[in-house]
Amino acid sequence: MDKPLMPKATAVWLVENTALTFDQIADYCGLHPLEVKGIADGEVAAGIRGLDPVAAGELERSELERCQRDSKARLKMAKRAVDIVPVKRKGPRYTPLSKRQDRPDAIAWLLRNHPELTDALICKLLGTTKTTVAAVRDRTHWKSSEIRPRDPVLLGLCGQVDLDEAIAKAQADAAKHGVAPQPHVEYPMDS
Repeated sequence: MDKPLMPKATAVWLVENTALTFDQIADYCGLHPLEVKGIADGEVAAGIRGLDPVAAGELERSELERCQRDSKARLKMAKRAVDIVPVKRKGPRYTPLSKRQDRPDAIAWLLRNHPELTDALICKLLGTTKTTVAAVRDRTHWKSSEIRPRDPVLLGLCGQVDLDEAIAKAQADAAKHGVAPQPHVEYPMDS
């Protein structure tokens, strides 16, 4: 990341609290110099509270002082000690009561459109059990007459990134083991 997380708020703070030129602030924040001039005049970013880039860990105090002494110098982002990485969830996934009734529809959609997914991957992706997946596949689920295959991402049961990762993993495993995908289950299309 080579720009601050909140560029306008950072620019507001730099205009109010430093002797940097508009060009230096604009270059660091990824804004146009006229936009920074508008911030200084109070025409742009009115009501935005300034964000201290030093306190946020985006800029070193020594770097700020160096650039205040030399108007031709450009600010450089501080190296992050810890990269921001999304936390992987461990354990079962909680699904709200209002969305649990949609799980069989999502399972049917996955079985139809991605037969390469194993039952275990479907269970992990949707937070369901192998028994439920098998019941939907065999059409022995208690709700099988009402099941309409629907995309689990659109239903909010999983994220697109999670779905793409599961599909890629299943395809890699299938190619590695030379296994043909399981036949898909036919369900009536949405009306």
